Amino acid sequence: MATVDVSLGEKSYQVHVANGALDRVGYLCERLRMSGKAAIITDSNVCPLYAERLVQSLQDAEYEHSLHVFEAGEQSKNLSTVETLVNEMVAEGHDRSSFVIALGGGVVGDMAGFIASIYYRGIPFIQVPTTVMAQVDSSVGGKTAVDISAGKNLIGAFYQPKMVVADPTTLLSLSPRVIREGMAEMVKHAAIRAPRMLQALQRLADEIDLGFSLNTIEHLPTLIAENIEIKARIVEADEKETKGVRAYLNFGHTLGHGIEASVPYGELLHGEVVSLGIRAALYLSAKYGKISPGESKEILRTLRVLELPLELPPRIDIETALDKTAKDKKFCSGSIRFVLLNSLGHPVLSEDVTAQDLKDALLHLTTPVQEY
Repeated sequence: MATVDVSLGEKSYQVHVANGALDRVGYLCERLRMSGKAAIITDSNVCPLYAERLVQSLQDAEYEHSLHVFEAGEQSKNLSTVETLVNEMVAEGHDRSSFVIALGGGVVGDMAGFIASIYYRGIPFIQVPTTVMAQVDSSVGGKTAVDISAGKNLIGAFYQPKMVVADPTTLLSLSPRVIREGMAEMVKHAAIRAPRMLQALQRLADEIDLGFSLNTIEHLPTLIAENIEIKARIVEADEKETKGVRAYLNFGHTLGHGIEASVPYGELLHGEVVSLGIRAALYLSAKYGKISPGESKEILRTLRVLELPLELPPRIDIETALDKTAKDKKFCSGSIRFVLLNSLGHPVLSEDVTAQDLKDALLHLTTPVQEY
């Protein structure tokens, strides 16, 4: 089992990555000396696939538990669903001695973590991510949140898990589209910290036309752990995004979130808008003389072979996307803080990007990508 340490003083924890790790969650909880009753929070897609294995693992370790399921999808990540789940937990007798287990993708992790941060003013929680996106990115770092009509993730808290358990075998049930969107975060990590990973991702693209296979899964823990290592080191340097370092993880996300919020939630997957946002960020990086054409093309080539979108869908209204972008929490006192690339592996947080630049970048996304 690969283990990555996230060193945050009293809030430090470990991320365990191994095929079959889902069946060891109870044992790992026991080793961590977790006590009390477990509230498993999952969604309607994940529950029939993996809840039974998690429950059996907890039973083997003699943990009491309750299961709480909400309708799958970004549209459920709101305060109304939070209230419903919290009421269920109260009815099941959970108190401040209980702990939460988030079983699912990014939506489940965001919402379960947020519930843990506010239930009885905060109880422990564990992340058990089941998607590429969640395993390599959202389950690590302690960002929890829900969406409101004004924008994505605007109500939330920094609340670190006690442990993360990533089992790549859970990725076998994912559609190729969901696999590919999760890999957009891997491309982001490669762009800001590990350029050599781009070649590995291009090779992996050939293996996911029909979804992951058992042969592919055998080699995934190392790649997933490498991505977690990148995320962990950045989080350690700037846990609550006050020093500018953690903002590097927003590469591709500023305009990406604006695009995502301009259509009904779930219509575009998060990784798909990150891909669009990365292309926009590369355009602005080149405009400000921050990256060479060859380096930019290498990133775009990787996104292309992963079959991630690089052109803005015609239904996206640019003015709406700009308005949603302006409401994003990445703005500071109304000013734009935008992540550009000086070169591959070297991001910079710029305050030079203007509102007109953002509009130009979105217009750039309406043009075809040149062949390489």
